[in-house]
Amino acid sequence: MATHPTPGTVVPAHQPYLHDLAVVVAAPTAVLSGMDGQIRAGGAQGVLSGDRRVLSELRVEIDGIEPYPVGHALIGADEARFVAILRDLGDKGLDPTVRLERTRHVRPSGLSERLRIDSSARVPIRATLSVALSADFAGIGEVKAGRGGAAMRGATTPDGICWADDETTVEVHASGGAVVSADRLSWQVDIAAHEAWEATIDVTATEALAPPGTFVAAPGAALPDHVAMVGPPALVELVNRGVRDVRALALADPQVTSDTFIAAGVPWFLTLFGRDSLWAARFSLPLGTDLAVGTLRTLGRRQGRRNDPETGEAPGKILHEVRRGASRTGLPPTYFGSIDATALWVCLLYDAWRWGLSGDDVIGLLDPLEAALGWMTTAADADGDGFLEYLDTSGRGLANQGWKDSGDSIQFPDGSLPTGAIALVEAQGYAYHAAIGGARMLESFGRPGADRLRQWALELRERFRQTFWVSDARGRFPAIALDGSKRPIGTATSNPGHLLATGILDPDEIASIAARLSEPDLDGGYGLRTMSSDVAGFNPLGYHTGSVWPHDTTIAVGGLAATGHARVAASLAGGLMRAAPTFMHRLPELFAGTDARAGDPVLAYPAACRPIAWAAAAPIALLQAALGIDPDVPAGRLRVAPHAAFSAWFPLRIGGLRIAGQHLSVAVSTDGRTTVETDAPIAVEAGDAS
Repeated sequence: MATHPTPGTVVPAHQPYLHDLAVVVAAPTAVLSGMDGQIRAGGAQGVLSGDRRVLSELRVEIDGIEPYPVGHALIGADEARFVAILRDLGDKGLDPTVRLERTRHVRPSGLSERLRIDSSARVPIRATLSVALSADFAGIGEVKAGRGGAAMRGATTPDGICWADDETTVEVHASGGAVVSADRLSWQVDIAAHEAWEATIDVTATEALAPPGTFVAAPGAALPDHVAMVGPPALVELVNRGVRDVRALALADPQVTSDTFIAAGVPWFLTLFGRDSLWAARFSLPLGTDLAVGTLRTLGRRQGRRNDPETGEAPGKILHEVRRGASRTGLPPTYFGSIDATALWVCLLYDAWRWGLSGDDVIGLLDPLEAALGWMTTAADADGDGFLEYLDTSGRGLANQGWKDSGDSIQFPDGSLPTGAIALVEAQGYAYHAAIGGARMLESFGRPGADRLRQWALELRERFRQTFWVSDARGRFPAIALDGSKRPIGTATSNPGHLLATGILDPDEIASIAARLSEPDLDGGYGLRTMSSDVAGFNPLGYHTGSVWPHDTTIAVGGLAATGHARVAASLAGGLMRAAPTFMHRLPELFAGTDARAGDPVLAYPAACRPIAWAAAAPIALLQAALGIDPDVPAGRLRVAPHAAFSAWFPLRIGGLRIAGQHLSVAVSTDGRTTVETDAPIAVEAGDAS
């Protein structure tokens, strides 16, 4: 039986849940409110900008009563509309005759909100509309910990309220002759029968002096705000919702503001992340290479230069994240604790080159490329066993430094946790792919070292084959990692799905992984579970121990489709499509790994971020996988070979894609016939769906 704390008991703070919040974003600003549009003090709600909460309350009342919500809609990534009824106003009877519509539009510097009362009543209306406002300037770490700051006292202005400290100034201005106090705006509203009333609130946040770790709004469009697409409505909605979210998450490097990257996500990760920003750019390559080159340059400028155990920095290494200040977990503002970001940086550069990134752009990145490859092939293997591994020696960094970075993400089948340096499975695959791609680029641009890299990759591949493979009752697969004693951690997980398109596997090994991923303990019908439901540590609501992450599933889908296992790919992609409507086609960071075949519903992971960069960009990569788009501009060719296993998505036509800076469109008819149109001077090999 549940018990409640007695009066006076200190209740521990918890990370706020996010699944029941409405989110609109135009980076670096995001607004999180209830589904009714109210921003209430407490939890994660508020106006967030630059890793601070600049407004903690924006709550509407009519005659002292909150309106009764009846619906809301996400108009775009940066705009939402909320509708409520005013039950005590208007005509008598059961039918509501007066409603409040709030249209919220976010911009990088703040937001504007239109308040409109529409009356269908036969009688005139008189009421007082008020908006309670407060600001606490809490840091994002405090908000995430469930500890907001104390409300600051605002200063009144002729048409609004202002709050300020040494770093930030927030101004609220109101139209319509509002009566202003230190924490409230009020209007006396008189509406004739069948008329309407409007007022607007404008919120602007400005930085007096942006501290290190602060990024700026992207000045231009590195991505479109939609793609021209005809196909199944749910698929079109999923793709374009994602494209708009990716665009809304765009930030720029203050050192070179023309370089755009994608912030990892709202609300906790609205900043530069190595792994997350790289994957989002990689998924988005069919829309052009501008985002990729901006991401590569921004991370390249911050590439490691020295050895520092406290931050994890090392020469050539690509960072994990950048913050305005120390995070809640005590990580330093610039933190390098990532085993895979460096190889993923190389992989993005290689893939962008294959999509047509100009030779001049590649040449400008050859020095950081060589530095990244140097770290990957030397210092990343601290004990000299030939594998990339990580171990936090500071005692304050991340215990796990792959994309599954929670403390319990790597487990033996009995649930016990490993110790010692960890050699993570997908990090080896990324490194192999980076070495082969890096060698090709070095050779093509007249730099030395290609043969040495290829030899290193071949030796890694052979060591991997001899060391990582394990089996369970359902089949054979690579272990998630090796522990400090070099024992394979033989838990079936989603991680081997990241190996499929890296080249580190032979066809038989790929077939073994494809078969294992298709088993119902991993493919639960809503996507790929992070951990098998057969093992002791499985939890469908575990962050990395049984949940479904859309980007993780998408990586596996791409690898499966590219290596001849489209049927398994289509099953996993279909699971994401099945789950998407629950989230209004805005895929979250993760959701519960429930069992669709057993009739279980889709369940939100309550603390999941949304929008999140790599989930927003995932639908573009799913389309690439389904259509079999395989570019190689340096070789002068483009292959397009749609997979019949995705026939539920056909007929499909998508335009607005880019290759080598030129237009690309692909159409697949109901019977699988394929048409490709491009202005790029490149040989096109188009095959019908098979």
